[in-house]
Amino acid sequence: MASHRRPKQPNRARVTVLTVTAAAAVALTSQAANAAPKPSKAEVKEQVDKLYHEAEVANEKLHAAEDAQDNLEKQVSALQDKVADGQDDLNELRDELGSIASAQYRTGGIDPSIQLFLSSDPDTYLEKASTLDQVSAKQAEMLQQIQAKQRSLAQQRTEAQDKVKDLSDARKQLADNKKQVQSKLAAAQQKLNTLTAKERADLAAADAERASRGNDRVELGDTPPPASGRASAALAAAKTQLGKPYISGAEGPNAYDCSGLVQWSYAQAGVQLTRTTYTQANEGTRIARSELRPGDLVFFSNLSHVALYVGNGQVIHAPKPGAVVRYEAMEWAGSYMFGVRI
Repeated sequence: MASHRRPKQPNRARVTVLTVTAAAAVALTSQAANAAPKPSKAEVKEQVDKLYHEAEVANEKLHAAEDAQDNLEKQVSALQDKVADGQDDLNELRDELGSIASAQYRTGGIDPSIQLFLSSDPDTYLEKASTLDQVSAKQAEMLQQIQAKQRSLAQQRTEAQDKVKDLSDARKQLADNKKQVQSKLAAAQQKLNTLTAKERADLAAADAERASRGNDRVELGDTPPPASGRASAALAAAKTQLGKPYISGAEGPNAYDCSGLVQWSYAQAGVQLTRTTYTQANEGTRIARSELRPGDLVFFSNLSHVALYVGNGQVIHAPKPGAVVRYEAMEWAGSYMFGVRI
């Protein structure tokens, strides 16, 4: 017979101990969670600067992907035009060959020996036969032209298909680079949001003070003049943009990123530079730091940043998100690489 005894109730003392233990565990967990120290203002600034640098690298790669896409679109369009023109030429050759074949059938459908036997004027027939030989020779030549045109068209179509695939890849890369830029900037903003409003204001003030100190020190002194009239004109144009905001991907005239400012400034001097730091680095003659003259391009940090040299160790540039076009000492612009004279 089955037992119907009630289950034994837990001891009150044991329940109390378990409750206290659980509460202690929760408290310890909470303390451990709160034990992680909040990053200092200096640490946040360092992290944000790093993210801004990474965003600038991604931004320049984005420009390179945009240039690649533009070039491929032009190449695809040109190839498609060539294919269309080639198809028109092929159709004309085929039509002409068809006309020759029809004429040949109408005049040469009877065996030549019978035509000669029936002809009342053998000399006239021989002249016609000679013409038929010439037509046959032309027909053979046109067949060769058609074959050559078909081979050329097939090659052009294959090339166009390859370029279309390259274009599709370039568009994917463009989308990936856009996401990278956006994610880096969003991460930087999240870091800044961990600071209080006063801490953010202090950071902005310190950055502005550093920039203004740089502006105060821009005294050319014995700095040699620009190497050329175009360098002088580009530098003069850049100076008119002081105070304009940095915006990733901007090319002016209301906002700029670093390579956008350089491209715009030299465009005012009649010089068309490419869009990215990676290509601008190859636009002119590389020079050492000791050779720099006003208007020369100065590259920093693995080609992720470019500025215009002003003189006395100073540059004018669009530095980073949240900042404006300004003068700055070269040591604050990044890790120096080399100069380029346009």
